[in-house]
Formats: sequence, structure tokens, C-alpha cells
Amino acid sequence: MKLDIRPKAGCRFDLVALGEVMLRLDPGEGRISTTRTFHAWEGGGEYNVARGLRRCFRLDTAVVTALADNAVGALVEDLMLQGGVDPSYVRWVPYDGVGRAVRNGLNFTERGFGLRGGLGCSDRGHTATSQLKPGDVDWDRVFGRDGARWFHTGGIFAGLSPTTAEVAEEAIGAARRHGTIVSFDLNYRDSIWKGVGGKAKAREVLRRLAARVDVLIGNEEDYSSALGFDVAGCDPSYAELDVAGYGRMLEEVARAFPELALLAATLRTATTASRNDWGALGYADGRIVTAKTRRDLAIFDRIGGGDSFASGLIYGILTGRPLEWALECGVAHGALAMTTPGDTSMARLSEVERVMAGQGSRVDR
Repeated sequence: MKLDIRPKAGCRFDLVALGEVMLRLDPGEGRISTTRTFHAWEGGGEYNVARGLRRCFRLDTAVVTALADNAVGALVEDLMLQGGVDPSYVRWVPYDGVGRAVRNGLNFTERGFGLRGGLGCSDRGHTATSQLKPGDVDWDRVFGRDGARWFHTGGIFAGLSPTTAEVAEEAIGAARRHGTIVSFDLNYRDSIWKGVGGKAKAREVLRRLAARVDVLIGNEEDYSSALGFDVAGCDPSYAELDVAGYGRMLEEVARAFPELALLAATLRTATTASRNDWGALGYADGRIVTAKTRRDLAIFDRIGGGDSFASGLIYGILTGRPLEWALECGVAHGALAMTTPGDTSMARLSEVERVMAGQGSRVDR
């Protein structure tokens, strides 16, 4: 892969993420519409990658985000501190008392079970992060004076508002000037884009950003919805994992975006909300690399599985492992993340390595 990664010496952080960190309210085994209690977690597509790299893989990470300066914002910060992600780049925005001008994002999420799929209900209009605009962040400090080896952002942040897409573009440009590797997770969400132009607008924005990054990540549907590439010959319901078909798609994407050094795709067949087939493939240096597909994987909470894949993949690359190893690490970490509640990983590196080695699930004692 054509990735010239900055050495750790001289870089305060291994990875800096740019994205919104929301308060996730989880009804546990119940449903949003009938529960009387919620568990509180923090989460966000870009942030989850930084947290996974810190808590599971013990790398130094930070997040660039914004929070309304009130008790809810303080709770989100406290959860971030527990996750080990450095909050030095949080932009605190004065709160007006009721949220007329600015507020913090909420994400109500139920896990699903069996034939009942998971459900997410976001409440994130007018949030502090969505109001970020170019010039708000000192990127020369982030990538220059402090230093970061890797920068990660994605389609969720870029879709929050017209200005966040501009901030993402500004950050990518600054990272590249300072020699920082840039990854982008397409993370297409219909709920984010449907009110501002739908797939057509998403493709306009995300294709522009994808053309400027080093590593592009997505699931099998993201490449179609976010970029407009079809998986030729594949069942549109994604009932089967046609690895060859997805490989041809990644080759087509690579031809369209020649600056990309690596493309990665997670592959999932959701037999039920509780049972998935789960795998991944990558494309670099003109070849397709596949990770082992785990069939009939038991799912406890699938939210954040793709983000944990991304952190495992990035860990493998940052530590100089071959692409095959990095993909296997991402798949194993994502699988483990989906065995616990919340958006973020509770796995340890030793557990990831055990899954990669094919060891069983006997009690460890």
C-alpha cells in the first residue's frame, strides 16, 4: 500500500477523529416507545473509531467535536474521558438555557431481536457539532504543532450540515499538508440525507471528499448509496455475500478514485437481527484481499460493529501488519463489539487475537 505513515516520535496522537459525539439512550431489552428507563452511553460513527483504538488497542487518540456547555455536554465529556479519548479539541458552545440556538445530540437506539430489526431515532437538529464551520478549528495545531499520524472522519459528520462538509474538506486538506494519513468511512444514513437532497446530494458531497483521502471504508451498501457504484451480478437484497462481486465493485471504485491507496468493505448478511454472517474484503495494489467470513454470528447489539472494524483495520496498518492481518483484526474486533451493548467496543486486544486465532468461546478462568 502507498501509505507513508508518520513516526510516533513527534506526534502526540496516533489518530484524531472528527465527528459528532451524541448521548445514546438505550432501553436495554425493551423498546423506545414503551420503556421507562434508559441506559446512557456515548457514541458517534467517527468517535467510536478513536475510542476503539484507545480502549482495545491502547493507542493515543483524540476527537474534534463540539458540545453545548451544559450538564448534558458535561455528561458526554465524562463518558469520553472514561473511554480514554482526549477531549482537548472539544469546542464548547455557550448554552442559551432551552436549546433555541444550540444543543447536544441524542440518539435513542434499540437493539432488535430475531425478526425485529434494530431501531434508531436520532434527535440531533441544531447541535453544536452541526454548526461547526471552516475556521473554527486550528488544524495546524492538530496536525502540525501537536501532530497526528492518522486522521479519520466520515459521511455522518459530512452530512450534518453544509458547513460540516466544508469543515471535513478543510480538515482533509490540512491533514494531507502535514503528511497525516486520511481515512473516510462512507457511513451512509438515509435519515441524514433525505431532507437535504437524498442520495443525489450525498453522492455529490461524498464523491468530492472520497477523491481526497487515502483509505476509504464502507459496508456493501455504502458504496452504492453514497457513491453510486453497483455490485454487478449481486442479489440487491444482499441475501448472500458475493465476495467476487464486491471485489469487482472495489476495483471499479479504485479506478474512479486513483488517489486511494486502500479500499475496505465490510460484508454482512442479516439472517435475523440476532444472527449475521460477517466478513470483509480490501483492495490495494491491484489485488483483492479477503478476511474469513464468520457464519451465523450471534449478535447482541450490532450498532458500532463497522466502526470497530475500522479501528481494528487502522490498528493493523499503523503497527505495520500486512493487509490480510489488518482485515482479520478488523473483522474480529467488530464481531466482539457486537457481543456487548452500546456503540463502542468493550473488547481487549488479547480477546481480538484469540478470535483471530480461531480459538473457542470457553470460559477464560
